[in-house]
Amino acid sequence: MRTDIRNINEQSPCEDLTEGLMIFAGGTSKQFMTGEWRTSTPVFDKDKCKQCLLCAPVCPDGCIPVKDGRRDDFDLDHCKGCGICEKACPFSAITMQSGGVV
Repeated sequence: MRTDIRNINEQSPCEDLTEGLMIFAGGTSKQFMTGEWRTSTPVFDKDKCKQCLLCAPVCPDGCIPVKDGRRDDFDLDHCKGCGICEKACPFSAITMQSGGVV
């Protein structure tokens, strides 16, 4: 049996999964509340932000929403706290805070 990640959720019985959990399709953290995995939390300082938007495209989970050309607060339900956005920000508007779910 081939498992399509789009058909897996928290209620999927183990019988519906493949041996070794082999996956044959792309997935997305948007399907699951993966933010609870976090050990570090990004903190956004709006006063330091220059809206350069360099942080948004580097987020591997798309957790930096941009609307009308301006970034908004993090989507912490899906952010895993990798810190890539902090490294990409040239204005130190993002800092990583130790600790998981806020």
